[in-house]
Amino acid sequence: MIDPPTESTEAQPGEVGLVQWKDFHWENDFVCESGDTIKGFTLRYETYGRLNPEKDNAVLVCHALSGDHHCAGIHSLKDRKQGWWNNLIGPGKALDTNKYFVICSNCLGGCQGSTGPKSLNPATGRSYNLDFPLVSIRDMVQAQYRLLTRGLGLPGLYAVIGGSMGGMQVLQWGIEYPDFVQKLVPMATTARQNAQAIAFNEVGRLAIIQDPAWQEGDYEEGRGPNVGLAVARMMAHITYLSDAGLEKKFGRGRVEGDAARSQFDAEFQVESYLRYQGQSFINRFDANSYLYLTKALDRFDLYGESGRLEDQLERVRSRTLVVGFQSDWLFPPGQNRSIVHALLRCGKDATYAELGLTLGHDSFLVHAPDLYTIVRNFLAS
Repeated sequence: MIDPPTESTEAQPGEVGLVQWKDFHWENDFVCESGDTIKGFTLRYETYGRLNPEKDNAVLVCHALSGDHHCAGIHSLKDRKQGWWNNLIGPGKALDTNKYFVICSNCLGGCQGSTGPKSLNPATGRSYNLDFPLVSIRDMVQAQYRLLTRGLGLPGLYAVIGGSMGGMQVLQWGIEYPDFVQKLVPMATTARQNAQAIAFNEVGRLAIIQDPAWQEGDYEEGRGPNVGLAVARMMAHITYLSDAGLEKKFGRGRVEGDAARSQFDAEFQVESYLRYQGQSFINRFDANSYLYLTKALDRFDLYGESGRLEDQLERVRSRTLVVGFQSDWLFPPGQNRSIVHALLRCGKDATYAELGLTLGHDSFLVHAPDLYTIVRNFLAS
């Protein structure tokens, strides 16, 4: 069951324009990788561009941990807040909406309209909270598959593209549905989280869990563990940046005027920036969703018990472009290269590109003409 699509309007040159989200409703039971069952689910999504008569120009965009379905265009002419990948998606851009039909959904377990911990549990009439099943990257992909095939009637995808957690989904797409996707573009990602990445996630989770307002996950909407969630976001955001990027943007610059009224107020600009990131995050993200999604990241492991990445990547049939960034210390270039090396050992058509941007893990989200050229050329080839 799917809500009717809407057309993009009010487009400026090179922009997608005004867009409206839609909901896909899966009414049947959905069995998670954990073995637990969800009694149906909803995925909120947006589309950009038009599906051609052959239905062979569809591109799925997969979002990162703190992202959502709104990756391009604007929702309101009043605030004109652009999608998180607006610099990549649109008419004439690398992901050209004059050529491709682009889809992006808020993932299963999320908190921006898709079914997740804060959604209504039909069995109790209350939010799932911690009764929500543990979800995996594979669960997210299988839910997206139902949206694309049952909801949008697509026979296949021209490409799947995404960075970070989105890149994990891209890899899982190639493994889970090898005949459904022609091209894969994972960026700034990994085939499994290392100990350092898991450690940072654990600090964030503990900040949330130890906030008294968490209430064992049974908090009311708007009255949750805001302090803990803000700290978790601040910690994570540091890992998305780089030393060089922070130094260039802030250095040891201090806040202006009398903003630091006590010795523990934000004295340096970087402190003020992180506090802003934490505060803005609690206004748009659910703490329990953060717990669930970071656990999905930590448990993602394509190496498996055998320790051989090739055992999983052998299933991939799509042409693959992996993009790494030299300043990314969360998922360093070596982790991205290892994916390509394993694909090549399996005899797959795989290419690696590494960019020298200085903005760290989030480099795939910033203005990056070289990245756009690489993506555009790969999709066109």
